[in-house]
Amino acid sequence: MILHPQLESDCMMLGKLSLCAVLLMPDAHYPWLILVPQRENISEIHDLTETDQQQLMRESCMVSQTLKKTFHADKINVAALGNMVGQLHIHHIVRYKHDVSWPAPVWGAYPAKAYTANALDELCKILKEALSL
Repeated sequence: MILHPQLESDCMMLGKLSLCAVLLMPDAHYPWLILVPQRENISEIHDLTETDQQQLMRESCMVSQTLKKTFHADKINVAALGNMVGQLHIHHIVRYKHDVSWPAPVWGAYPAKAYTANALDELCKILKEALSL
């Protein structure tokens, strides 16, 4: 699978599930993962086969549950917008009632905040272990 250049430049590859590549959006405001089904020329969920749609839902729910439990989230935002990046990708964003954007959407609210090298290493370790990547 060829990853869209914008996803490749904005994100870090954490690993792969059965269907999806798991990417980390390195914005320290929110733990934020993106699932990208490993299928060519797919821009919408309904473009996937029925089997892949079901697998995507299983993986999305597992990631959402894992993020909520691991980070004690108030809410998990799940979105597949695709207005800027046509390749199907599903955002999974940990939200807290005290985060910088709450209760508004995260897009365009604040510039991304970089992780320190140590914090990023620790986050990747936690996520890989929690998701069995």
